[in-house]
Amino acid sequence: MAMIDVLKQRLVEAEEAYHKLMIGEKEVSVSVGNFGSTSYNQTNISQLEKYISALKTQINKVEGRASRRVIKVVF
Repeated sequence: MAMIDVLKQRLVEAEEAYHKLMIGEKEVSVSVGNFGSTSYNQTNISQLEKYISALKTQINKVEGRASRRVIKVVF
């Protein structure tokens, strides 16, 4: 399996876990490849959000897309 496919599969799993937490499941597990799995619950949902963001960044890099950042305009 190509690296991009692995990253995309992990992203799908992480987003499914995030959805389950948002609809009230108490705990979910996400596979992290050869490293096993990790569990998330409502108290560490921000860690799961960071993991999803990191996966998206890695996918963009592998696919050669520029990373997008928020631009704030202050008047």
